[in-house]
Amino acid sequence: MMRSILTGLAAAIAAVSLGVVPSYAGKSDDTLNWATDREVAVVDPYYNNTRELVIQGHMGWDGLLFRDATTGEFQPLLATKWEWKDNVTLEVDLREGVKFHDGSDFDADDVVYTVKHVSNKDNGVLTFRNVGWMKEAEKLASHKVRIHLHKPFPAALAYLSNAVFIVPSGHYDNAPNKADGKKDFGAVKPVGTGPYKMTELKAGEYILWEKHSDYFKASPKGQPTIGKIRFRTIKELNTQLAELLTGGLDWIWDVPKDQAERLQEQGQVTVENAKTMRVSYMAFDVDGDSGQKFFTDKKVRMAVAHAINREAITKNLVGPASSVIHSACHPDQFACTQDVTKWNYDPEKAKALLKEAGYPDGFEFDIYAYRQREYTEAVIGDLAKVGIKAKLTFLQYRKLRDLVWKGQTPINHMTWGSNSIPDVSAITSHFFSGGRDDPAKDDDVIKALAEGDTSTDPEARKMAYKKALAKISAELYWLPMFTYAKYYVYSKDLDFQTTPDEIPRFYSAKWN
Repeated sequence: MMRSILTGLAAAIAAVSLGVVPSYAGKSDDTLNWATDREVAVVDPYYNNTRELVIQGHMGWDGLLFRDATTGEFQPLLATKWEWKDNVTLEVDLREGVKFHDGSDFDADDVVYTVKHVSNKDNGVLTFRNVGWMKEAEKLASHKVRIHLHKPFPAALAYLSNAVFIVPSGHYDNAPNKADGKKDFGAVKPVGTGPYKMTELKAGEYILWEKHSDYFKASPKGQPTIGKIRFRTIKELNTQLAELLTGGLDWIWDVPKDQAERLQEQGQVTVENAKTMRVSYMAFDVDGDSGQKFFTDKKVRMAVAHAINREAITKNLVGPASSVIHSACHPDQFACTQDVTKWNYDPEKAKALLKEAGYPDGFEFDIYAYRQREYTEAVIGDLAKVGIKAKLTFLQYRKLRDLVWKGQTPINHMTWGSNSIPDVSAITSHFFSGGRDDPAKDDDVIKALAEGDTSTDPEARKMAYKKALAKISAELYWLPMFTYAKYYVYSKDLDFQTTPDEIPRFYSAKWN
């Protein structure tokens, strides 16, 4: 395998050198070029929930608050101060002198408009849990608002800092209509107050951002120093690596462990393995909607769990900053207990369970995935050892997400980054509160999560979430896999700092 990787990389480098692949200089023309394999057509953090848009959301837009990734403290961003008037009312003073990218002034009308739009379920914000806790906002003065909640939501400040980006008043009013007659809000030209503004988009190929010259001086994000930032879609990893080594790219991530280690040895680029707030999980079709009924049987789910060597996957493929998890959450999130039923690697036990379930010779099924194919292939290899034959369907995220929402996947091996929100509500409550991502719709779990999401007592929240997490694990609605660790590889010309929340701060990067 290593020989084929190296051969492919050598060919890609040769292609780049001959000009077959377009190349853009980085430091020489003050443009930071980064790439992933993901196609991006919608540049709006409310209407595209890929990680690429989470990252660019923080480049192009600001929230009311800023969360320091190192200390976890909340700092003023578009707000200057905030105060809880009661459990469902937050009063916010807003910063004066802030300009949107279109030159208009930021004020209370923009906050009221944003909250009204995103909290209306009919407007189709993709991850509605991020905003649906807000009921409305009212203007108290030109730079003062009051945000009303439907019910107590103790994680509100975390969401206001990472998931509620402010757009100008009237921003979506003239959105074009889609073929079904509904408004296409994601087609509206991006306008925010962030350190960079979008200037060019070629859907599925690249997005160009330029420094916002009027960005306000007091921002905790700091002042942007690099003139332009270009995101590019490059499907093949070997091509990404080749462009990085020949100057066409300045930054990539999700580089496989073996290649990252080899690049580190060569010393041409900077290589770093860093933790993230993303988790890998396998969700079972518990109710049989997909037509493949195997996983309605808990013994079969148990067999799958015992068959997969998660420790080996993290050690051999993911990287040293990764760890195996047992709960449907990230260990760094508030109330994410690991004190739940644990499913250890035991292939002999897996075989015995399959026999008990009536499948002594195993069975064949379809497994769906979209990210890091090699991780899912390792799972498939482990399952084959106990007689379970998995056929892989590997898709782009949005296509797989739609299949999951329709209940068409027997097992989906996916990931979730929680919008980098350090609270269990951003993951467990998203997946197990009865919505379209919920594979089980367990009434006991839904009730416990509702209690945890709304209690203002931290200890009561922990108890409620533990009850939910314990049942999710005991019934094996999910098999939590591991925390993601990413190998970042970037140019030595670039002064870049990794953070543990999987949001690269390109706006604070500099040239060496």
